[in-house]
Amino acid sequence: MTRLVAGNWKMNGSLAANRELLRSLSAVSGVEMVICAPFPYLAQLQKRPEGLALGAQDVSEFEEGAYTGEVSAAMLAEFGCSYVIVGHSERRALFGEGDALVGRKAVAVLAHGMVPVVCVGETLAEREAGEVMSVIGRQLGAVFDVLGRASMRKVVVAYEPVWAIGTGRSASVEQVAAVHGDIRAWLEANGIAGDEVRILYGGSLKPENAAALFAVPNVDGGLIGGASLIGEDFMAICRAAADAV
Repeated sequence: MTRLVAGNWKMNGSLAANRELLRSLSAVSGVEMVICAPFPYLAQLQKRPEGLALGAQDVSEFEEGAYTGEVSAAMLAEFGCSYVIVGHSERRALFGEGDALVGRKAVAVLAHGMVPVVCVGETLAEREAGEVMSVIGRQLGAVFDVLGRASMRKVVVAYEPVWAIGTGRSASVEQVAAVHGDIRAWLEANGIAGDEVRILYGGSLKPENAAALFAVPNVDGGLIGGASLIGEDFMAICRAAADAV
């Protein structure tokens, strides 16, 4: 299974800064690399280093119509996106996106030939209450319910412990191993074999901890936030993913 490293720029960037960042990026053999940029920069990133795929950070559940401010999956596909993040914890927490909506967005993405990166993960309170897999199982189940087994095989799952995003605090190797193993077990219990869906880790993943995290069983790549805005760091993470294969 080819490892996948996706950079999520979040609401960052400028035309000038993006040009400089793109100059520092290049393909790494054995790793699939994706840049998920803000909507206004998708046109700029149509000219990007060879071997880097383009992704979006969100999508509308609707195909078209009177939905001011929304961006459809058809539009993203027309700009050459291959991947779309759905259900990121910031969308869930800050904008009230629920599990069912995330499922509908995944349907929209797949309908236009792109791959949804379905984000799941628990808050610190949920972890301390021992509810990690009940939360993640509910989040995955909502997507599975609308996609079914065949289409669920086409998604990428990204585990992002909410308490480790943008905090500089990463989950321990043991914590990541446990949750990724449980996610793999959930998928297999629902008829999806271990080599059919990639599970990424996202949560303050950086060059300093990338090698250790990519060595964990069932960690098939990473969803990278802040470090994806620094070319040297993003490249170091991608090389660590290649070395761990």
